[in-house]
Amino acid sequence: MLPAALGEGGLVVLAGAVGWWLETPPFDRLRFSLGGLAWGIGATAPLLLALRWCLTTAWHPVASLVEMVREQLAPLFRGASLPELALLALLAGVGEEALFRGVIQEAVGGSLPVWAALLITSLLFGVAHWVSTTYAILAGVVGLYLGLLYLLSQNLLAPIVTHALYDFVALFILTRLKPAPRSSVV
Repeated sequence: MLPAALGEGGLVVLAGAVGWWLETPPFDRLRFSLGGLAWGIGATAPLLLALRWCLTTAWHPVASLVEMVREQLAPLFRGASLPELALLALLAGVGEEALFRGVIQEAVGGSLPVWAALLITSLLFGVAHWVSTTYAILAGVVGLYLGLLYLLSQNLLAPIVTHALYDFVALFILTRLKPAPRSSVV
């Protein structure tokens, strides 16, 4: 749990360093407001519906991913307390959104059309989450969603809240997933 928290927290430092180098402050468009909070909370619902679909679908690429998560990732977080999960989710939301939306999307958007910046940032977000091809594609789609949310809300708070809240719920569920029983051949 600690290595994951340090990694996610380290992204805040990385965002600051890359932002300094690119002259794009990561939190330049962060506004603490009820509107930004509302955008973030409301935008979490579609992601949670997508998570529910992923956990229940029989579509092989996603079902295989869920099984891999059950077997390999879930054990890493079992036993974590709710405050530990909340801290990890918050660090992921702040660190990843500061880096991908606050720095990369903003910096690329300064040189290319907005749509190109959104696509490039989403692609990088997917690649950064490469656990499997399926997971990278799904993460890229989520990155596109968070990037659009950032553009529409004009506030980094919205994707931070969405990302952190989604991660918290997903981690909570993940800690309760049990590996599928192995079928025995007789």
